[in-house]
Amino acid sequence: MTTNRPLHLAAALRRPGYLISWWPWRALAYAGTTVPVAGALALGLGVVVAPAVAVLNAARQGRPVELPVVVFLAVAGLALAAVAPLVSAPVAGFERWRLGVVDSRPLPARRPFSGDVVGSLAARYTDAAAWREVAYACWLGTVVPVAYWTFAVLALLDLTLLASPWLVDGTDDVIVMWTTVDTPREAAPYAVGAALVLPVLWYLAGLLVAGQATVARRLLAGPPAEPAALREVTRSRARLVDAYEAERRRIERDVHDGAQPRLTSLTVQLGLARLDVPDDSPAARPLAVAHEQAKELMVTLRQIAQGIRPQQLTELGLAGAARQLAGEAAIGVEVRADLPRPVPEPVETTAYYVVSEALANVASHADAARAEVRLTQTDRHLVVEVEDDGRGGADPARGTGLTGLADRVAAADGRLLLASPAGGPTLLRVELPCRP
Repeated sequence: MTTNRPLHLAAALRRPGYLISWWPWRALAYAGTTVPVAGALALGLGVVVAPAVAVLNAARQGRPVELPVVVFLAVAGLALAAVAPLVSAPVAGFERWRLGVVDSRPLPARRPFSGDVVGSLAARYTDAAAWREVAYACWLGTVVPVAYWTFAVLALLDLTLLASPWLVDGTDDVIVMWTTVDTPREAAPYAVGAALVLPVLWYLAGLLVAGQATVARRLLAGPPAEPAALREVTRSRARLVDAYEAERRRIERDVHDGAQPRLTSLTVQLGLARLDVPDDSPAARPLAVAHEQAKELMVTLRQIAQGIRPQQLTELGLAGAARQLAGEAAIGVEVRADLPRPVPEPVETTAYYVVSEALANVASHADAARAEVRLTQTDRHLVVEVEDDGRGGADPARGTGLTGLADRVAAADGRLLLASPAGGPTLLRVELPCRP
């Protein structure tokens, strides 16, 4: 049975059981940690923004503006722009970590520090991702505080109405909404209405946090690929995968039904010929060498035929083949599979090689003690996740096999996501479309 648990707050909000799940509390935790971060950024930006707004307002009203003030604002603005890519780096790092509270989907791995201080500093000013982080920090310090302040006013008003029967004492009139009340009995209807509005406020809080998390993910992870620009590429990849699968089956059939039986017959004939030739004959040694080479060629051909589509997949299925790979791994590997429906053969083959290559990388580079493989099938995708407790810091640019793995996944029109912070853990997630 497929659980299809929501991976992020926006998806959870569409579920009917949102209010009785843990997601509202996760949204509240995210909002609570947003307040100090956004407040600190707002104070930092306010040092420059507030005087600039005052100067612009004075100029608009025709009042004179002192030259030193203009010079100060210009210098302060340039200084802020100069340090913004550097200051935004730790902010973005913290925000990427904090985003996991309401969005468990891994973000693309950040480029690790190469050891070249000058080169790393220069890259901060030329990398588009760094300037997206600057934009996110500015947005977090300007728009988010206004949105949170507006919601706080609404929430405070609702809580005041909810507590209104206990706030009136029968002696003084208290203004409630558009009228006045002076007894708890008169305030009771407002309290009941406020209680009914509380679930709406929970949803509004979730929507506010989900919107913030969506913007954070968009700016910190980069823009998604344009569907229109990639539509033909996607179709061509699908055609290539289908053509490759058809060619693979043809080659496997030809090898199994043609070359392999003929090579077996040749090996048997060479073996019989060796029996008919005396050991001291000049032809005995060349015949023996030819016989051994024929047997070695049979083994090689059998391995090639199995490598086209691993025999484990045919005999055990994807889950069983993954467990066999786990059993052969040099570290402890746990496999969890939730595959309620048959997986198309091309997708199954790609997923098998993803697990195989990922476990090989873990054993070779991660210095991990344990790993976990998760195979989950949704309505449209097969999701493969490989997580280890190693040292992290995996980088496709360093040639750890991830580049070839990404190419294989891309050929299947899939998506590869990697989260590997320094110190670990590392999570590799591959999403492969399952076409009916």
